Amino acid sequence: MLENLQRNLQLPPFLWNILLGCAALISGLIIKYLVAIILKYTARNVTDYSFVRSVLKRLGKPINYFLPVLILDMVLPFMELHRKPMALLSKIVEISLIASFGFMLVGLVKVFEDYLSHTYDLKKEDNLRERKMRTQLQFIRKLSISMIMILTLCAVLLSFDNLRKIGAGLLTGVGVGGIIVGFAAQRSLSNFLAGMQIAFTQPIRIDDVLVVEGEWGRVEEITLTYVVIGIWDQRKLILPINYFIEKPFQNWTRTGSAILGTAFLYLDYTAPIDILRKEFERLLKDQPLWDKRVQVMQVTNITEQTIEVRMLVSANSSGKAFDLRCYLREKMLAFIQEHHAYCLPRKRAVLEDGGERLLAGNQE
Repeated sequence: MLENLQRNLQLPPFLWNILLGCAALISGLIIKYLVAIILKYTARNVTDYSFVRSVLKRLGKPINYFLPVLILDMVLPFMELHRKPMALLSKIVEISLIASFGFMLVGLVKVFEDYLSHTYDLKKEDNLRERKMRTQLQFIRKLSISMIMILTLCAVLLSFDNLRKIGAGLLTGVGVGGIIVGFAAQRSLSNFLAGMQIAFTQPIRIDDVLVVEGEWGRVEEITLTYVVIGIWDQRKLILPINYFIEKPFQNWTRTGSAILGTAFLYLDYTAPIDILRKEFERLLKDQPLWDKRVQVMQVTNITEQTIEVRMLVSANSSGKAFDLRCYLREKMLAFIQEHHAYCLPRKRAVLEDGGERLLAGNQE
């Protein structure tokens, strides 16, 4: 068909080649945009996650490159070029196809990641399973993209006969170079293996609450070489991934997000514990931060001046536990100040005046 069209138009080879190349590139873009319009129409009423929208977002640009180059490759035999220019153009098209196809594979990995991220949503209250999957997913995504890029580069290099010979020559002398590279990459390899170990044994996961180096924060990112922890005051703590294999740390959400929290009161010996306990239970009864598992008020210590009263409560997450502890301190303090101010901490002293012993006390 194209040969007949060329005979009818009677164009010189130069113009025919330009026309054919432009037609191939434009045809690829038109096909891509038609497919995009159809897919957007099917996802027009979706407000939340949409697989189609994810495909358009992740594969839009790769297909912009892949389809025109694919059609250009299909029309190459119909171009009128001498052997050397044709060989050069064929090699360029081949490399472009390999690179754009690798780009598409990276996009497919990200589409798969979007789907699993939507399926395993971290916004759930009890998200232990979701954190497990998201941690493994993040590591697999980084590893897959790295492997795709390496394989794409290898495919491009192997398409050149000269580079194949150079590669074979390098393999014969790889002994000394391999030893040098091995020593140089020892720490990187160690980090990579530590990343694999963390991804599948999971001492930490995405969104875990940790106490590391005296700092409280959540795991935001796990890469092949380091871990990013978001500190409560919006600072970022970045640690090498080997740290979590070699050193101790606290993980508050290792087996679940539920946690116990404590708040302390320091009162005088005259404090009415039973009355305070009833007020403590009343405050918790309708408090949405409390998960209704644990509520205990006990005198846990006595010093020469005060008693220590511990309020032990439970919550579904460390954030709620912190807010609940602050709430109890504030409300219990206000209750004591209003109804039992006499039991706030006091200092006592015995004064002797003319042989009489006087007991004096002053409120702090």
